[in-house]
Amino acid sequence: MGVIKTALEIALERTEGVKSDKSGIAQYEARQKGKKLANEYLNGDTDIKDAIKKTPAGEQDSLKQGIFDILSAQIQLPLSQEDAKKVEKAGKGLEEVIKSKEFPVMFSQFIRLVSQFLQESSQYEQAIRQQYAPKLRQKEEELSRRYGREVRIDPAQDPEFIAFYNQHMNALKGNYESVVLQAREEARRMFTE
Repeated sequence: MGVIKTALEIALERTEGVKSDKSGIAQYEARQKGKKLANEYLNGDTDIKDAIKKTPAGEQDSLKQGIFDILSAQIQLPLSQEDAKKVEKAGKGLEEVIKSKEFPVMFSQFIRLVSQFLQESSQYEQAIRQQYAPKLRQKEEELSRRYGREVRIDPAQDPEFIAFYNQHMNALKGNYESVVLQAREEARRMFTE
């Protein structure tokens, strides 16, 4: 009769020849530390430049990669002025890991574009509301007649308005989306140089 082995014994036999790659593990951990650091930076809790200096030289590239991964994801169209500040802060953080002299110039142009987008977005929203107002009043009058009392409709709860609004706002975003993708690609190119 054969010897019965435990699952642990079988696993140890199968992994006997496998050596652990300590430098690979250290690089992975440094990258994860960089991601955590970038999130803390965005929340205003840490200084990226100082943290990079404190990291051992052999782990700095992986740390910077983790920081870059998180901060470059912030290159996007903001929904509000507060979001725009977060995008701008991400750019300042990226300057610490992207040593290209071109990056600050490129990113300042992107920030101007973000500002322009927010202005246009606000103007679009006002124009959309004005354009839809007669139809909304017509619906309110019809419902008021039907129920025998005055009815007010919040545009944000009207499915037709929401569809109309999303259609026009998505068209505006589409005009800017290619620039966002280009900014991300340029940042990635400058980071890998």
